[in-house]
Amino acid sequence: MSTRLGDKIKALIRANGPISVTDYFALCLADPEHGYYKTRHPFGHAGDFITAPEVSQLFGEMLGVFMVHTWQRHDTPAHVRFVEIGPGRGTMMADMLRVISRIAPSLYGTMTVHMVETSDKLKDVQRETLATHAPKVVWHDSFDQVPAGFTLLAANELFDAIPIRQFVKSPTGFRERMVGLDNNDELAFAVGVAGIDPALLPAPAASVENGTIYEISPAREAVMNTICERLKASGGSAVVIDYGHLVSGFGDTLQAIRKHEYDPPLAHPGEADLTSHVDFARLAQTALACDVQVNGMSHQGDFLLALGLEERASALGRGKDVATQHDIRAAVERLAGEGEGKMGELFKVLVVSSPPIDLGRFRAVD
Repeated sequence: MSTRLGDKIKALIRANGPISVTDYFALCLADPEHGYYKTRHPFGHAGDFITAPEVSQLFGEMLGVFMVHTWQRHDTPAHVRFVEIGPGRGTMMADMLRVISRIAPSLYGTMTVHMVETSDKLKDVQRETLATHAPKVVWHDSFDQVPAGFTLLAANELFDAIPIRQFVKSPTGFRERMVGLDNNDELAFAVGVAGIDPALLPAPAASVENGTIYEISPAREAVMNTICERLKASGGSAVVIDYGHLVSGFGDTLQAIRKHEYDPPLAHPGEADLTSHVDFARLAQTALACDVQVNGMSHQGDFLLALGLEERASALGRGKDVATQHDIRAAVERLAGEGEGKMGELFKVLVVSSPPIDLGRFRAVD
């Protein structure tokens, strides 16, 4: 099936030759005419995928608890810049703010809320979601526009949507993976001529089989560096949540999601969400290189349970009917459980801070 963006990409390849996976990734999501994020609402049951905040209010509530706990460990500064990058429909922010206003009114009272969002369609949805907090909320097209000051930042499923580069093992070493045209004039993967510094490859690079894929994302590391430089300059903490791995390695994780189903990455450009797994080890290395504290990396399930997910779920279900209690238990299992269709093990959490703080063991707040 041809798509309008697919036709545009084919014309580009005919004119200039194969394009890198990075450029293909960026065009699929952000092409100004036909890019996925420019033309549709990707989130929720009507979109192509459901993020953790859409599963249950429990997710955002636990993040709100975490933010309060972190703010306390930073000695409760006033006038906090409370930032979310890539805030989707605004659901997570609404849930965080509801908890913060209840358990830390002094934090809520003086902080300003900053939504970093490039999509005008999503900004409109977020304004509606956050209407009760409207006087506090400001929108920005980029993180650089957020004013200086102590910062608490959340990024849920941000980094997976930032393009990657792929390199494929060939008889002459690792070469950049490209997107070209096959004999039927259809999009197909190809091998280019550009190589990669062997020092960037995980061991044992020399012994892996031909055809093995290695992924790297300078763009993700640049975003992480920007966040860490802000924390270093103004103080604060950031929590990054995404699906990915804690140890760098080989493997092809490029994937497309269309109508809640996996789709071949080259099949429907512009009509499917394109993502790949986040290398949390490299994000942590970026933070350390910036002289910012890495408080830790963990599985999402462990993170949420340590914050009191089960206790909050019990309180939420108390006195409710059987069906509601079942839905709450199912949400806990999906957010924190392991296995197919569950987020607890696949999704990871990275927390960074400046100056260094001791977060101790996360605590539940009633």
